[in-house]
Amino acid sequence: MKEKKAIQDYYSKPMSQCYGCGRLNDAGLKIKSYWDGVESFASFEPKSYHIAFPGFVYGGLIASLIDCHGTGTAAAAAYQAEGREMGTEPELRFVTASIQVNYLKPTPINCILELKGKVKEMKGKKVITEVTLSAENEICAKGEIVAIRIPDNMK
Repeated sequence: MKEKKAIQDYYSKPMSQCYGCGRLNDAGLKIKSYWDGVESFASFEPKSYHIAFPGFVYGGLIASLIDCHGTGTAAAAAYQAEGREMGTEPELRFVTASIQVNYLKPTPINCILELKGKVKEMKGKKVITEVTLSAENEICAKGEIVAIRIPDNMK
């Protein structure tokens, strides 16, 4: 059985340099998000150096995970809305225009973090996504991302 490709695996080489989700950034987090047509899913295992204080994840990492998962969700949803397969030209990539992260409880560092995303609104070149980040089946953070389609002159 063929393994499903992550949303980020469809990004072109120039668009695969992001610290959070770029598959070609050796120093990055290499977030991998998957789209089922309605929701997106990702998991991430924090390392010991992703620490805020003993036992808990640094909030900046949580924001980065929510950010990249949210823009990936926007890309997958935009392809779907256009009736196109991911990876077809012209490439659909998004950047964050704004992000709001609400930290609901401390996030433990010694477990796999689960992200779920969905589209709240899609209008023109703007997609608003909502992302939850959970640890041990408890939601620790929620985010809302306003993602804007990257103009062709930035690709």
